[in-house]
Amino acid sequence: MSLTCWNCGKATDVTSKPTRLDHCDACLADLKCCRGCRFFDPHSARQCRERVDDTVKIKDKSNFCDFFQARVIGAKRQDKMADKSGRKNAFDDLFND
Repeated sequence: MSLTCWNCGKATDVTSKPTRLDHCDACLADLKCCRGCRFFDPHSARQCRERVDDTVKIKDKSNFCDFFQARVIGAKRQDKMADKSGRKNAFDDLFND
């Protein structure tokens, strides 16, 4: 399974843990950065859910964080609410006995 870019959502050639030199071929975004990490949270202290000692000021550039784990960005979930007819059928099912 290849890594998905946090910026544009395209699949990359990287299949293992990204290094500081890895980037997305489509948008040239760095892959090993805070924005691409599963612990990135804009509402947490220092925008990270881990207890980091040093604040990383630029979140979209490569850094040396030891806590980095690539964020998994999955495809949109396909269910019966995805299209218009599915939503209408689900609404109609509410009132049928």
